[in-house]
Amino acid sequence: MGYFDVPEIDYTRYSNRQLAAVPLAVLGVALLVLTGSFLLFGTPVQLGMDFAGGTELTVQTTATEGEIPEAFEEEPESVQSVASEENQYIVQFTSTDQEALSEQAEANLQQDGDAEIIQQVSSTSASFGEQTQQTALLGIAVAFLGMSVLAFVLFRTFVPSIAIVASAFSDIVIPLAFMSIVGIPLSLGTVAALLMLIGYSVDSDILLNNHVLRRSGDFYESTHRAMRTGVTMTVTSMMAMLVMGVAAWLFGVELLSSIGIILFVGLAADLMNTYMLNLSLLRWYKFHGVAR
Repeated sequence: MGYFDVPEIDYTRYSNRQLAAVPLAVLGVALLVLTGSFLLFGTPVQLGMDFAGGTELTVQTTATEGEIPEAFEEEPESVQSVASEENQYIVQFTSTDQEALSEQAEANLQQDGDAEIIQQVSSTSASFGEQTQQTALLGIAVAFLGMSVLAFVLFRTFVPSIAIVASAFSDIVIPLAFMSIVGIPLSLGTVAALLMLIGYSVDSDILLNNHVLRRSGDFYESTHRAMRTGVTMTVTSMMAMLVMGVAAWLFGVELLSSIGIILFVGLAADLMNTYMLNLSLLRWYKFHGVAR
């Protein structure tokens, strides 16, 4: 069985500004990406059908994936093959006129033997999608607020608590910017991934803060003890999420693939934010701040 040995980093070689510079620069770039996307497209991240509304058709046809868009008057948002079913595709549209889209599919797509062309159809209205979007964003806001309150209740001092909040904020913003760049839409499933990242972030940051502020030992010794547990836990989770994302992509399960990749990126950001941004704030608090 392999053994993952967390190296002991000589943090004395780096100033607090140097440690904080990298995660803050990455956060700044992520905010610029989200701002640019909002100015260009009206939303920081592309909205999925759950939030924007639209129609999803599951069709069984001998037409190729490239020929399917030609069967419809409206250009599909996406065409995805179903790995578990031969000649079956999921076609998504921004239009909510499922009757017209179904008629076009029946008239223009080639039938696969005796199978019905339309296997399944679902539609979400724009107004319902907007309500769902507001509910999901409220859920993220409540979770983030609850996490912030928990941090202040646990440590009851400003700097250690704000370090946890800042790290968690960056852990959410960086994956959102990644989603905007690679075109992963915001849906109920990806919102769930973002909520999980809040939990992961709080876990690793509280672990570090507890070891440094509440346990005996030198600052750097306490930091390394926290890293042995925290880094091992996070890297293991990253590998699990990467395997899940790749496997889901190979089998054509787009939502699971998106969740796995988002969590992988978010956990990588959490490593950086916890052991650079959070640590720099803790060290300043411990040696130069109000804790001196």
